[in-house]
Amino acid sequence: MALSVLDLFSVGIGPSSSHTVGPMRAAKLFADGLKGDGHLSATKRVQAELFGSLGATGHGHGSDKAVVLGFKGLDPETVDTATADDQVAAAALDAELWVCGDHRVDFNWDEDVVLHRRKSLPAHPNGMTFRALDHGGAVLSERSFYSIGGGFVVDGDVDAGDRVVADATVLPFPFTTADELLEICKREGMSISDVMLANELVWRSEAELREKLLALWAVMRECVDNGCAAEGILPGGLNVRRRAPSLFQTLTADTGVTDPLRAMEWVNLFALAVNEENAAGGRIVTAPTNGAAGIVPAVLHYYVKFVPGANDDGVVRFLLAAAAVGILFKINASISGAEVGCQGEVGSACSMAAAGLCEVLGGTPEQVENAAEVGIEHNLGLTCDPVGGLVQIPCIERNAIASVKAINAARLSLHGDGSHKVSLDKAIKTMRETGADMKTKYKETSRGGLAVNVIEC
Repeated sequence: MALSVLDLFSVGIGPSSSHTVGPMRAAKLFADGLKGDGHLSATKRVQAELFGSLGATGHGHGSDKAVVLGFKGLDPETVDTATADDQVAAAALDAELWVCGDHRVDFNWDEDVVLHRRKSLPAHPNGMTFRALDHGGAVLSERSFYSIGGGFVVDGDVDAGDRVVADATVLPFPFTTADELLEICKREGMSISDVMLANELVWRSEAELREKLLALWAVMRECVDNGCAAEGILPGGLNVRRRAPSLFQTLTADTGVTDPLRAMEWVNLFALAVNEENAAGGRIVTAPTNGAAGIVPAVLHYYVKFVPGANDDGVVRFLLAAAAVGILFKINASISGAEVGCQGEVGSACSMAAAGLCEVLGGTPEQVENAAEVGIEHNLGLTCDPVGGLVQIPCIERNAIASVKAINAARLSLHGDGSHKVSLDKAIKTMRETGADMKTKYKETSRGGLAVNVIEC
């Protein structure tokens, strides 16, 4: 069961990988399936039902809009984020939807996109069912999908224990645990990024991989730039004001300031900029999810801005090492807030960023693993309780805090020799078990925690 760095990092649309990107991809898969099976020409209506966390917080996360865009044949990587809302509004107003972009069907927003707040499908909290109806109302096709975190989508017949999309590619250095990864590094005399690179070459050339990773880095940089420039109030009704623009203006104006913590201010800025863009439905890189999308870019920006000798080679190595850790979370636990709480999103992203930074700062494989373990250990038990079902409070600030924590984890590990009492494997196992014990109301349902104790204005 092979995973690529490009599975962990992909370009998407905000505000949520599991609630926006996943449903859009699933709806597109369904629409493409109608065309491929020859059912599209007979289809008069398409319907979507969203269950579990998708139903509970889907409106605030844009899940309902996402499935409409997916039905239209649009992809989260290329959809025009500036017109996405207008396209959905037009479909609702005109009472028609162009499936796959060229087949017209009747469309009733209230009846054809249903969010079930208290019902769930069996295999995962993020379940959805799509169906196509003919002129007489008979079902031509019906399929269920699960959005299992980070934009990953699996078909409805998946076993409840499956956490990744099956890929039987044979890798030169397969690993499913951190212990296995460290053993490979020791045996072969390789760094963690070296192991990942060797595995990636099964799918594509080194030049192609480098090009794709640097393209992801370019999207991250553009996202930060957009977040620093876009002022105003975030959508959704909470009236959350964007803070990145004013912080950017302050930091760039005070060039003579000798505050020893100025680097931390910049890290805060980078994270806030990304997650404010995400909350506004902008284009971001899932890293490994949208809700935690600011952490890896913020720490990467820290590396480029503040580490002497930083270059594109380091950026590539950072992303490879971070992805190696992300794969461990994906295989052995979860990166879905709806399944294990925010420890699976911000916690895993913090761990990944810590590993990536430690790698490019010259850490040994053992130190990198130590940094990753510190990153997740101090996020264990983190709940997902978005106020108003929006990826804003506490999500935006949480990314800034975790970014600084990741840097601290990396630097702390570099002062040791890599030996420590709690292994990354044990910390990931603990995260999975903690998520299983966590009450459902704390797992992206907006029925517990801050979501019910903050008065909405």
